[in-house]
Amino acid sequence: MKQRTQIYVLAALVVVLCAVAYLYVYPVSRSQVPGFAGVLAADNKFVPLDVQEPQLRLSELEKLRKLEYSGAHRNIFVASAPPVAKPAGPAAPAPEPFVGPMKPPPPPPLQVPGEFFGYAAQKNTGRKFAFFTSGDDVLVVAEGDTFLSNFRVVHIGNDSAEVEEISSGRRATVPMVQPPSQGSNP
Repeated sequence: MKQRTQIYVLAALVVVLCAVAYLYVYPVSRSQVPGFAGVLAADNKFVPLDVQEPQLRLSELEKLRKLEYSGAHRNIFVASAPPVAKPAGPAAPAPEPFVGPMKPPPPPPLQVPGEFFGYAAQKNTGRKFAFFTSGDDVLVVAEGDTFLSNFRVVHIGNDSAEVEEISSGRRATVPMVQPPSQGSNP
């Protein structure tokens, strides 16, 4: 160790020694510490309770156990379920079912007479075109255009197309199907 480092260590030890000696000669009492005065005052005023008989009085406990519980609710001191209360009067008749016009059944789900088998998008405009088959016909329909005179393509997604029936406004999601390959022979 260098002599300069030794001098610093010696000076630090002298400061620690002076601090310990000061605290030993002049100890800090609890009353001088701010914030503890209220707690110490409460400790000085504490008076323990005057309990004449600290043992458990079993006779009083037995008296409480012999009392019959009378209440409308379940007795929390009994583990079994309470008996089922029977109605006091005759049973009320069941209300008569509503007789009136029946609601019409919901319309059947929208059936699109074509299969969605792919899409393409223009690079410069981003406009998408869906490819549908209807029998032997292949239909190329842009988003927002109509096909088969009654259906409109609302949105073209990666694996489905949302189609709306123009006359009723009902919508259906048509999933993309893989067309059968024509070159395979079994």
